[in-house]
Amino acid sequence: MMCTRILTLLNSHPLRRLPSQPCFTCFTTIQRDRRDYSPVSLASGSCCIKRDFQTQRRRLSDIPHYGLNNRRSFSLSPAGIVNAAPASVQPYLRLMRLDKPIGTWLLYLPCTWSIGLAADPGCLPDLHMLALFGTGALLMRGAGCTINDMWDRDFDKKVFRTAMRPIAAGQISQFQALVFLGGQLSLALGVLLCLNYYSIALGAASLSLVVTYPLMKRITYWPQLVLGLTFNWGALLGWSAVMGSCDWSVCLPLYFSGVMWTLIYDTIYAHQDKEDDVKLGVKSTALRFQEHTKPWLSAFTVAMLSGLILAGANANQTVPYYIAVSAVALHLAQQIYSLDINKPEDCWKKFASNRNLGLLLFLGIVLGNLGKRNDRQYETIKLPS
Repeated sequence: MMCTRILTLLNSHPLRRLPSQPCFTCFTTIQRDRRDYSPVSLASGSCCIKRDFQTQRRRLSDIPHYGLNNRRSFSLSPAGIVNAAPASVQPYLRLMRLDKPIGTWLLYLPCTWSIGLAADPGCLPDLHMLALFGTGALLMRGAGCTINDMWDRDFDKKVFRTAMRPIAAGQISQFQALVFLGGQLSLALGVLLCLNYYSIALGAASLSLVVTYPLMKRITYWPQLVLGLTFNWGALLGWSAVMGSCDWSVCLPLYFSGVMWTLIYDTIYAHQDKEDDVKLGVKSTALRFQEHTKPWLSAFTVAMLSGLILAGANANQTVPYYIAVSAVALHLAQQIYSLDINKPEDCWKKFASNRNLGLLLFLGIVLGNLGKRNDRQYETIKLPS
């Protein structure tokens, strides 16, 4: 009985001796919760005054084993969904970082930019393509995290922030992770096969980057550059999925801007782990730049904005797009100016804010495209004389 267990625990509490005479006053609180109003006689030494019992009851309710209202809470947040999943499934959901969706957003947003720029003048982006690429981003980000954790299992065990990742913590074996990776890649292939042949070939070409990126931190101080090349492949793929091929005058500047953007946010992210990276012999742009990080980030910002302006000009974008680019510039300027590279919490906050930056640019692309004149609406049909 739960009540007996609670009373036993209270009776053994070292800070309070319970009186020897039984009393029903405090026990009615538990009976009321159980909707049981029948009198119950207590054993000697198992009673306390009502306010003390309620205090102890509130403390015990925070302990999952003794909680009186021990119901599994549910939240629609990513972490809440993962926590509500069956215990046997949770390690796999955490392996693909379903509880931390920021990486999925950063992979998905360059796809949305490209799809938005490829839309017909005066039209909204293709919603079917946006949904398809969203699914693909979720699967490929999960696959990338699985590959990363398989490569880094020994490193992750030695870093406090990553020590509880499922493979490092021993919740998932290497073989189980490999099988799970195969499932994710199979589903991602199914998404890719929904596109045209040009896009299928282009998408397949990115797989080598996905597999080799986790090794780059052992080889070069520029693994963030390789991550940028990987994460922004959607800037090419989104356009080709809509148009059937790439317009390189738009796609290359957009891709270049995305790579520069990744160098900004992932350098900030890498500053969280720089002390552990030094101990483990792992390289990053954070260690390469050190105290000169802000000038480097400023240079990447200028390069990113230049690419966005060129891509917009070649795509015939209108005023709302350039207003959004200006807002992106202000966002990055504030982000870099206020950054404290020696505070991991601040680095994480600045890193995570890049989702809003990407959404802001997407909104500018959509509004800018709606402001275009669709020449086909104004074509006149010449009748033969």
